[in-house]
Amino acid sequence: MIRHIVMFSCKDGIDRLTVQKGLSILTRIPHASKLEIALNEKVDQLGNVVDVVVYGEFADQAALDAYKAHPLYQQSIDIVRPIRELRVAADYDTTHAATEALA
Repeated sequence: MIRHIVMFSCKDGIDRLTVQKGLSILTRIPHASKLEIALNEKVDQLGNVVDVVVYGEFADQAALDAYKAHPLYQQSIDIVRPIRELRVAADYDTTHAATEALA
């Protein structure tokens, strides 16, 4: 399984709900096993730069690639890119993730 995590910050003066709404279009793309678009609770003591988080689970890299190739993905980019500041993304294969302390 591939986990896809993307974090966004809003440009000054932009409401977080506006970014979340633009990203919520992604939930209509059928290739994810799970897809969530959430507002950061901003309770971390060390930093609260992130406003909105996209969390997705995909069966494999092909499913993630199909998700990114879908026209609704580009539509979401077109809406959100002008109103977001930071975008940080990470994808990882869960079969290679550490699930216990490494020696």
